[in-house]
Amino acid sequence: MVDVQETPAVPPFDPGGDVRLGYFGAGATLIALGWGLGVVVNLLAHFLAPSVGSRLLHYDIGRSLGPYAWAVLGLGLFTGAFGVVLIALGRSSPKGRFVLPGADY
Repeated sequence: MVDVQETPAVPPFDPGGDVRLGYFGAGATLIALGWGLGVVVNLLAHFLAPSVGSRLLHYDIGRSLGPYAWAVLGLGLFTGAFGVVLIALGRSSPKGRFVLPGADY
């Protein structure tokens, strides 16, 4: 009989992989989504909209930035900056070897 309180649900994982890969992947994703979609695509959509405005799905896009567009712009700037911080953390972290989680190595 095994005491359930004493056994871990997941076997311990030997640390030794390269944590920088996660930092680089997450940072690049946040930069692409934040600065790419939140800033560039948002501003281009409003800049290229006709003077009477246009409709994309259920969003009205006009020449001026409304409160929703300003909120997306601010969130995009913050998200991209957080991605830069993650990239900086990845660059300052010690390099390890590449291992897949849960793989025997």
